[in-house]
Amino acid sequence: MLADKDRIFTNLYGMHDRSLAGAQKRGHWDGTGDLVKKGRDWIIDTMKASGLRGRGGAGFPTGLKWSFMPKESDGRPSYLVVNADESEPGTCKDREIMRHDPHTLIEGCLIASFAMNANTCYIYLRGEYIREREALQAAIDEAYDAGLLGKNAAGSGWDFDLFLHHGAGAYICGEETALLESLEGKKGMPRMKPPFPAGAGLYGCPTTVNNVESIAVVPTILRRGAEWFAGFGRPNNAGTKVFAISGHVNNPCVVEEAMSIPFDELIERHCGGIRGGWDNLKAVIPGGSSVPCLPGHVMRKDAIMDFDWLREQRSGLGTAAVIVMDNSTDIIKAIWRLAAFYKHESCGQCTPCREGTGWMMRVMDRLVKGEAEVEEIDMLLDVTRQVEGHTICALGDAAAWPIQGLIRHFRDEIEDRIKAKRTGRVSAVAAE
Repeated sequence: MLADKDRIFTNLYGMHDRSLAGAQKRGHWDGTGDLVKKGRDWIIDTMKASGLRGRGGAGFPTGLKWSFMPKESDGRPSYLVVNADESEPGTCKDREIMRHDPHTLIEGCLIASFAMNANTCYIYLRGEYIREREALQAAIDEAYDAGLLGKNAAGSGWDFDLFLHHGAGAYICGEETALLESLEGKKGMPRMKPPFPAGAGLYGCPTTVNNVESIAVVPTILRRGAEWFAGFGRPNNAGTKVFAISGHVNNPCVVEEAMSIPFDELIERHCGGIRGGWDNLKAVIPGGSSVPCLPGHVMRKDAIMDFDWLREQRSGLGTAAVIVMDNSTDIIKAIWRLAAFYKHESCGQCTPCREGTGWMMRVMDRLVKGEAEVEEIDMLLDVTRQVEGHTICALGDAAAWPIQGLIRHFRDEIEDRIKAKRTGRVSAVAAE
């Protein structure tokens, strides 16, 4: 269990003062200029040694990502872009950071931007986050007034500007290249890679796109040392992580815990257990809507909440948005709801995704009602494989994986519903 002294986000629940004075009282903005003066190489090496992996879902090593940025400028400016377009269904961790602990993010932006030789950073904020924008903008204004941003930011000798950009609420803009297109004022559609953003990103300049949590933990890691952060979790799954647990638990919550925490400990300690007891657990989506669900019996025995263990189970940690479903859940209908979401949010640029998401949703619609043929289950699985890996961005994968997880673990339930519909047994068929 993570001790309070080891928590990075000390105001996750908004119990304390979120202003600059309150943040400084809790240890933020402490010697920031001195951290910057230690130099780029020291910062990047420390981040690599800490073992921090991206907290936005992909889990790519953060220090390594920063090191891809050019060491010397070729005349073009460099940019850091913070992805605050938190639109993954089930995910609500970054909003707590921005709403209650915004200075962790702002200070992280300064240090990370310096490490990548960027004098400018943009935070791209989800369209629906109105209060978060107000809190974040107020904190940015405070930091400017206190000389922590702008010319000679925080006495570091580095000039740094931070801008908040409010999106319009499109899920696709959470994909890093679609986010850059939107930031440039164009339609939010993913770009082909290569070129990768580190070579040609925002306005054709070297750019790194990082998640809010990935950037917000940086100052604390540099202050306390890489070994401290790497001391949490299993090897290759280091550090603390903000989990957002929703669904059929007694106390849904957002909590910062150590990586690799056992699933049962996370639920018992912070959520007061599963609604109706552990025998009532049907399925868990462990990392936001785009990762495949896992059945209750897999999550009950020895489940570990980190990147590697969940990947071994053919799922993923994703953003650590844990969606818990008990036996009252119509799992087929739940996955149909996600299929409808991805169909709605596809930008339509790639044919497999544009056509496939609608096709998958319509077949799922018939499976929910039990009106399909049993053979269509394998046909649906085949279509998910034709979408997965055949699109510019990962939205095609995100649409395919929940359905694959459903068929992998709950095929018998789908078949039962089809047979029940044929024989007229209404009890096994979903409610309209």
